[in-house]
Amino acid sequence: MAKGGSGPAAPDWKARRSSVNADAPWPEPKAAKERVLGIQRKLHKWAQDDQDRRFSDLHNFVCDPATLMVAWTRVRANRGSRSAGVDGQSAAYVEQVLGVQRFLTELREELRSGSYRPLPVKERMIPKRGGRLRRLGIVTVRDRVVQAAVKLVLEPIFEVDFQPCSYGFRPGRRAQDAIAEVHFLTTRSYEWIVEADIEACFDRLDHTAILDGVRARIADKRVLRLIKAFLKAGIMSEHGGLEAQLSGTPQGGILSPLMANIALCALDEHYARAWEAMGDTTARKKRRRHDQANYRLVRYAEALVAETERVIRPLGLALSQEKTRVTHIDEGIEFLGWRIKRQRGRDHRPHVYTYPSKRSLQAVMAKVKKITRSDYNQPLGQLLHRLNPVLRP
Repeated sequence: MAKGGSGPAAPDWKARRSSVNADAPWPEPKAAKERVLGIQRKLHKWAQDDQDRRFSDLHNFVCDPATLMVAWTRVRANRGSRSAGVDGQSAAYVEQVLGVQRFLTELREELRSGSYRPLPVKERMIPKRGGRLRRLGIVTVRDRVVQAAVKLVLEPIFEVDFQPCSYGFRPGRRAQDAIAEVHFLTTRSYEWIVEADIEACFDRLDHTAILDGVRARIADKRVLRLIKAFLKAGIMSEHGGLEAQLSGTPQGGILSPLMANIALCALDEHYARAWEAMGDTTARKKRRRHDQANYRLVRYAEALVAETERVIRPLGLALSQEKTRVTHIDEGIEFLGWRIKRQRGRDHRPHVYTYPSKRSLQAVMAKVKKITRSDYNQPLGQLLHRLNPVLRP
């Protein structure tokens, strides 16, 4: 990344707002939610009915008062709304000082006039396991609202194209679904597992790969300009220097997970085509008899690692050498905080079991201990209110 260095004084990142009528009527959150859901259903159906369709008039949906109202509601409900970006404004500041209606009216006017420009992302380095640091990007509230609005419009379109093997950051899917899929496969002759982790995925994703993926479905130049502007907004480092954003999409941005999924479609589709080429169940059994695609062979699993590297390289990504390995199900793997392992049960037959990993149990126990011992006099209702989010799966 190109650093801003110690050049001229840092500019004032306070958002420049145009003077508009702040008394324009805005829909109630419930009515706005119903309207947005109707728009999303139409977009999803149109995308499903025509797999090659490119949408050319989405900017009006992004600027729709209902879309912006729902976007604001989602941003406000997020715990991150308490954090301010480079402009120093939190969601509470918007409510108490600017006023939500005025804030959204002015933001909508900027979007419609084309004067809207996203501000740089504020960098925060947070600790990871092993003593390393991970870069988190804190986006301004106004930019979070616009990103949420863009996501509301784009997500139902791209959900049509995403493969069933993709579980991360998707509506109606969660980590438990991915764990269940691994459990399902390991009970059906799939014994060798490639544990792979893409190194610094959000930081290294190639901008061209992201935009090419978006253009496959989106022809609206105004929406494409918005997405490109977010990717190129820059990063304000913890030391105050402005860095150009040459690759990646900020981890912490509302739009970033969707952009990552769109780019990683290349990987999902590659293996989806490979799976289809193997044929039906009978054909796959025949392949096993001929030592083709036999996942029990370590050499084949290693070939999958090389193949994955080849597919994600054009996206600007690489697999982590430390976290990528080939493991047999009898040895067991740790996946999303769970341990999946095959061992003999009470009937003396091999079964695949899924249970929390030791590290996850220790983390939960530490949180419970902190909550229960921080205040011995706290009411039972308050104690349960604090414990439930920790104990809930």
